[in-house]
Amino acid sequence: MTKTVVREIQARTLLNRVAGPDPWFGLDYGMNLYRGCEHRCVYCDSRSTCYGIDGFDREVLVKKNAVALLERELRGKRRKGVVGTGSMNDPYQPVEAERGLVRAALQLLPRYGFGVHVITKSDLVLRDVDLLRQARRTRVIVSMTITTMDDRLASKIEPVAPPPSRRIAALRRLAQEGIETRVTLMPVLPFLEDNEENLGGVIEAAEQAGVSTIVAAFGVTLRDRQRAYYYRQLDALFPGLRRQYERRYGERYVCHVPQAHRLRTWFESSCRERGILTRLPDPVAEPVQLALWPSEGATEEG
Repeated sequence: MTKTVVREIQARTLLNRVAGPDPWFGLDYGMNLYRGCEHRCVYCDSRSTCYGIDGFDREVLVKKNAVALLERELRGKRRKGVVGTGSMNDPYQPVEAERGLVRAALQLLPRYGFGVHVITKSDLVLRDVDLLRQARRTRVIVSMTITTMDDRLASKIEPVAPPPSRRIAALRRLAQEGIETRVTLMPVLPFLEDNEENLGGVIEAAEQAGVSTIVAAFGVTLRDRQRAYYYRQLDALFPGLRRQYERRYGERYVCHVPQAHRLRTWFESSCRERGILTRLPDPVAEPVQLALWPSEGATEEG
């Protein structure tokens, strides 16, 4: 696997207002401290041309002025709210262990009266338990993306991310610390993850870890160069599966899993029995892979 290149850029803006209300995560602002992502998840919509992130998983751009810029923008916001980090990339991707931009942001957000919602696939979040505990005086939520508890399957579709077994262990620890935890069960990949055995494994693990909420989207979104990339990965990892996608979905952007309504009904009932909350999208809403906020485009690089 080609090593990801890391380089620095100067950002012009950091906080993006979320057009609300946000039915998925309850966010008021989105924030990306990096551009690009090292986790190389095969389904990530951030590869799509519309976001303007070339070399998405071959290069990570570090916003070297992010901390100073964030403090300036927080001072200037009259409206407080919850800031989400983890939309166009994973905030706790490997580069964060060295650069520490998320940790610095967690020190600033509560100071200025803002809550935080961390959305990640990495147990590196445990490094910042001390700050997350302190952030409870405003609002703090940690959502871990888990779409299967099968570590072997996850190693194929999310090759650089920590395995689900480590992610669920991280959620258990965070819940024990009194931090609100959720599971982001999206995307559910058609023909790979859309069965009761797989989804039930996630629900059961979440219950045992003390997770309060599971947010699910029963499908995947595919367009332009992301579709091409995903299909190449299917050819390499799951020979023959691409033809099933092409027959069923053609050029569609929204690819709902077969029997999505039945699975959604079963999922909601299973969670309710365990006291787990769900925030399901409208049946006609598009599944998303966390590309929830406006693309930053060229404005960040000047």
